[in-house]
Amino acid sequence: MDDSEREQALLTALTTEHYALETARSGTIAEATGRATIYLSVLSAALIGLGFVASNEKLVRPYLGAVLPTLVVIGVLTFLRLVETTVENSMDLWRIQRIRAYYHHRFASQHDFFADAVQAEGTMRSAWTLVGIERGRWEFMLTTAALVGAVNSLLVGLGVALLVGLAGAGHGLAIPVGVVTALTAFAAQFLYILRTSAAEQD
Repeated sequence: MDDSEREQALLTALTTEHYALETARSGTIAEATGRATIYLSVLSAALIGLGFVASNEKLVRPYLGAVLPTLVVIGVLTFLRLVETTVENSMDLWRIQRIRAYYHHRFASQHDFFADAVQAEGTMRSAWTLVGIERGRWEFMLTTAALVGAVNSLLVGLGVALLVGLAGAGHGLAIPVGVVTALTAFAAQFLYILRTSAAEQD
């Protein structure tokens, strides 16, 4: 196989890989959307159920005692998978950016095609520029995983506030404890997103 044939074979392989990565990204995004939709649908159904039992004091506490832990468990499992899909999407973006940088260096360096894949000095740019952003830790606040994490935190905070109230403390203590718990839970989940993403970069 001469150099021309080898170059053509490599280009064919890269084009196929590029298509496969775009397909993988589509599947990852669809999965993330589906999981978030299922979780929020379950949450909505639970809130509708709460509306039916809210007028009956004998049913409210057992209902919340059964539903809140269930929602938290489903929420945590959804959150963990959404973090994984975020990482998978990031890795696919990075691989696509490498291919696009190769296209630019090898075939289009005299033109603007794929120029956004490289920096002025010729090194590869961040893969996140493919979706119009420069990656930073606060960008993860805009992910579906962070959204589900925020809902999880509210549920955990509500559960703790209810437990503190049932223990005999007044609203003056239960509400601040619930708020602090919710904020702590969200901070822990956000740090998990950052740490998982950092591990993927390594």
